[in-house]
Amino acid sequence: MRDGFLNELNEGELLALPYLFEFWAFDHQLPPEGHWKSWVILGGRGAGKTRAGAEWVRSMVEGAGPMDHGRARRVALIGETIEQVREVMVFGDSGILACSPPDRTPVWEATRKRLVWPNGAIAQVFSAHEPESLRGPQFDAAWVDELAKWKKAQETWDMLQFGLRLGSHPQVCVTTTPRNVGVLKDLLEQESTVVTHAATEVNKAFLADSFLEEVRARYAGTRLGRQELDGVLLDEVEGALWTLAGLEKSRVKKAPDMDRIVVAVDPPVTGHAGSDDCGIIVAGVVMNGPVQDWRAYVLDDVSLRAASPANWARVAIAAMETWGADKLVAEVNQGGDLVAEVIRQVDPLVPYKAVRASRGKVARAEPVAALYEQGKVHHVGAFDTLEDQMSQMAMDGYWGKNSPDRVDALVWALHELIIEPSAKWRRPKMRSL
Repeated sequence: MRDGFLNELNEGELLALPYLFEFWAFDHQLPPEGHWKSWVILGGRGAGKTRAGAEWVRSMVEGAGPMDHGRARRVALIGETIEQVREVMVFGDSGILACSPPDRTPVWEATRKRLVWPNGAIAQVFSAHEPESLRGPQFDAAWVDELAKWKKAQETWDMLQFGLRLGSHPQVCVTTTPRNVGVLKDLLEQESTVVTHAATEVNKAFLADSFLEEVRARYAGTRLGRQELDGVLLDEVEGALWTLAGLEKSRVKKAPDMDRIVVAVDPPVTGHAGSDDCGIIVAGVVMNGPVQDWRAYVLDDVSLRAASPANWARVAIAAMETWGADKLVAEVNQGGDLVAEVIRQVDPLVPYKAVRASRGKVARAEPVAALYEQGKVHHVGAFDTLEDQMSQMAMDGYWGKNSPDRVDALVWALHELIIEPSAKWRRPKMRSL
């Protein structure tokens, strides 16, 4: 059927065909029918979300001819930063300029941060870091990219809603990899919202085979894989010790100066291709006042897969040097004295402490989870795989696919920095009068 259609086209129609997106698009890339206000495209990495957003903007601003008016005259383009809007949404391989036919290509006005089409339609660029910049402008359409990643997502989204007031029916297209954040969950629950889903695999013809092989091997079957590859919005395990919302609340952009830093290691039992990861977490503590007022910061996750003992030892000691850590803490339940021997072979003088688990993983993790609930632990940036494992640790066990190696290392680090000092600390006895 498609071949027959192509054979009937003349030369001019064939030249225009690359810009006829409705002919080439996947179903999830085409706007749904109906009287919707927000169209949310939840997709995995590389699933074609950006192309869908760019083509939707084109369909809104272009008319039947180069100078004809489309449905939208004022469009907002909003990403996490101005740079990301410019490099991905405007100039990217699947951005607006790459998708536009020569006679309808908009002009980028860098000083004014906007695109201007031949028919007079204008798209203004905004950063989600500056919600107040949306106060004042008004629009009849908007394209929002990676909403679930924005640090000021709710404030920016709210400001946009007040600006969508032009035309008979202003609409917004949201292209995002799903994350369990409030602004996205609330949007999906609105009756005026329609949703399309797409996995990374859908767009495999336009992705490198090596990329697909690597991400399949590493993330297939994991919660992170379901989110980042399948485009599925995930909730926590029932009874999880850490919630995704709580982890988002713990996040900070920058850590203060640390009083102590440790590197904690959960070594794998073996070191071949089928082995568990070696969990290696860097964390520090700020010791202001008594121990109950201390604050811990997760600084880095340098965990690695299928690591030989010498390899993980080198990585852990390198992390110590990078962060200026004062101690290396390693669990020795599986390796015993061999763990210390491996570490000493790499650096005979490294400050080292062996720890041995006498309780189960959940029992060890509970007091650490309590520190998070009390606001005493912060993540400096995002640690997706670690946080994925944390969200799978529940009171009745660990529900992840593989060993919670990163969580184990995190637990040992925070035991060393806060739990043990807290156990040793005692309130001074009141003197009798």
